[in-house]
Amino acid sequence: MPVLNRIAAFHAEMTAWRHDLHRHPELAFEEVRTSNLVTEKLREFGVDEVITGVAGTGVVGVIRGGAQGRSIGLRADMDALPIQEETGLEHASTVPGKMHACGHDGHTTMLLGAARYLAETRNFAGTAHVIFQPAEEMGGGAEVMVNEGLFDRFAMDRVFGIHNWPALPAGQFFWRDGPLMAAVADLDITITGQGAHGAMPHQGNDPVVIAATLVTALQSIVARNVEPVEAGVVTIGRIEGGHAFNVIPETVHLRGTARWFRAEVGDMLEKKVVELATGIATAFGAQAAVRFTRMYPATLNDRAANREAIRAAATVVGSDNVLELERPTMGGEDFAFMLNAKQGAYLFLGAGRGAADPGLHHPKYDFNDALLPVGASFFASLVEHFLARDSQVHQS
Repeated sequence: MPVLNRIAAFHAEMTAWRHDLHRHPELAFEEVRTSNLVTEKLREFGVDEVITGVAGTGVVGVIRGGAQGRSIGLRADMDALPIQEETGLEHASTVPGKMHACGHDGHTTMLLGAARYLAETRNFAGTAHVIFQPAEEMGGGAEVMVNEGLFDRFAMDRVFGIHNWPALPAGQFFWRDGPLMAAVADLDITITGQGAHGAMPHQGNDPVVIAATLVTALQSIVARNVEPVEAGVVTIGRIEGGHAFNVIPETVHLRGTARWFRAEVGDMLEKKVVELATGIATAFGAQAAVRFTRMYPATLNDRAANREAIRAAATVVGSDNVLELERPTMGGEDFAFMLNAKQGAYLFLGAGRGAADPGLHHPKYDFNDALLPVGASFFASLVEHFLARDSQVHQS
């Protein structure tokens, strides 16, 4: 894969940084060690300003080019997941129950590599901001950064990010105008009936039966209320209730997720989930408490910003390896909050190494280290293109 020569020269160092991060995963808003490592590296690279404590553990580095000009933001996420690693690798997680199962260690390393190159070369006019964001997985760290005034404190004309994607061929970039990833809501439903002995169900009001009826009914929401050419998801992924095989419990707790792209679909999903849950519970003589908590909006790419990203990606891997994604994914991404506040784009970087390659959030997943100089070169090339010394020709 063609990459910037200077970045290729420190590929081994980047791999060592990534493995160190992988051994020491930290969950949302707990990225203290990670933040300290990022801060140390940025200062070592000679970045002009290093601002810590943004959204708690976030870090922003400011790199000024050789002349005045526009500004750009480059974002990487830093947090890990509450998953027990099963890779057996030498650099496997040393923290029980936590691992970098989504490649944020790789994203952080790629942006560090770009920061090192940009601080050394300064071959651009304007200002590059490297944004190391906490809490993408569960805490909405991007929203916290935006609400704390990220774009007020650091003026940026565009903001960009990438995510490794094991289901796509390694070394290829994938883009899409408009919706790339779905809006996300958490579902939390508690059904309260009346407990009884399992052998005497007539003396109680079984919330397990009600929950079973509700799970099936929820599947009709998308099938019979969303236009077939649109997209929506309602999934119940966790059900808890009872402590003994022969006792009807008082309550059953259901947890799930809803996904959509268009705002009106999200509104309809919320309305129908509440109506079905409360209606079915009432019909059985029970009660249902429903929380439909909207987490992330849909990730929507700006067309003009995408053109900048596509040009930079083609510089690194060739235009034949920069492809339009056929359809969006129902996965969610809190970078959406940054795209809601600032013109920008988000791309996938293919990471697949074969059919058996574990996917994201899998206990045997590991970031593909061959991509480190590719992603770093993309970020660096994006800065050099968007903030070219004759950047007026790139105005859009």
